[in-house]
Amino acid sequence: MANKIKDTDYLAISARVRAMETTLLTAERMERLLEARSDEEVSKLLQDCGYPELDAARPEAMDAALSQAREELLTDLGDGAPDPRYIDIFKLKYDYHNAKAILKAAAMGTSPDRMLMDMGRIGAAELKTAVESGELDKLPGALPAAVAEAKSVLDTTRDPQLSDIVLDRWMYRDMAQVAEDTGSQFLRGYVETQIDAANLRALIRTLRMGKNADFLAGVLFESGTVEPAAILAAANHPAGGLNEIYGPTRFAQAAEAGEAALKGGSLTEFEKRCDDAVSDYLAGKFGYLFVDDTFYTSHIGENAVFSKRILDLFHVLHIEFYRGTEKKIIAVV
Repeated sequence: MANKIKDTDYLAISARVRAMETTLLTAERMERLLEARSDEEVSKLLQDCGYPELDAARPEAMDAALSQAREELLTDLGDGAPDPRYIDIFKLKYDYHNAKAILKAAAMGTSPDRMLMDMGRIGAAELKTAVESGELDKLPGALPAAVAEAKSVLDTTRDPQLSDIVLDRWMYRDMAQVAEDTGSQFLRGYVETQIDAANLRALIRTLRMGKNADFLAGVLFESGTVEPAAILAAANHPAGGLNEIYGPTRFAQAAEAGEAALKGGSLTEFEKRCDDAVSDYLAGKFGYLFVDDTFYTSHIGENAVFSKRILDLFHVLHIEFYRGTEKKIIAVV
């Protein structure tokens, strides 16, 4: 049974988080970045948010600086949080990202090093050694079973997409278990919301690709607030079915955007609405507990890092940036 969390356990980290919020990339700062007239002005504005000097002429160094800032954010919060599992929720997805890269690189006979991100619960190099040697027992959480199954699927089918789906499924199980172990209803709700977002995205993408129900069933995840069976039923009648199951939820607007995307509308707008729903969950909980401050800032801080990278790229390339899409989903660029 998880120990009961008391507000007083988080007094110090809450104060630290409140101080860190002053350097987060707010909507106002986003607007200033969008209006910047030069690369130098963008860099200066980002430095005001605590980032090192960024040189658009050296994209690799710029990317490394932003990744370092994200790592420092997680480390800072992890060092101050009485229960590090709240930070593990963010770290574990990097473990699964790295596992995907390592397995696919091995299948292709290439090095995964440039794709690895050293921000998980276990170092990227250590994970790579464990996967390549087959010695998985010391990996954290559900990673041993996840990597073993994904490798088996990849070796058998030679289909990296199926291998990725296996790892994604284990990732959400891992997240759900961490949330359950903490005893935090807030954290459990966050994982459920993430799964709901992933399943709605899978539904819309499947319908856009013209895939059948069997394919959709294989890419849906359990433990969300909307059951996979309901999603499969909605797939047969998307025009009314989406509103029926998502209308009463925080994903109502995302579902509307999804219906529009199925009729030729913007998929980017749909993706943004899905991300907005996750952020809305966090915003609704913000301030409820001291621990929520830590969690909310971790989530927003991560999104801000992705946002900075995209804003810089768009600024350098002189591409019109769609106002309001300051979330990590634009990282497809």
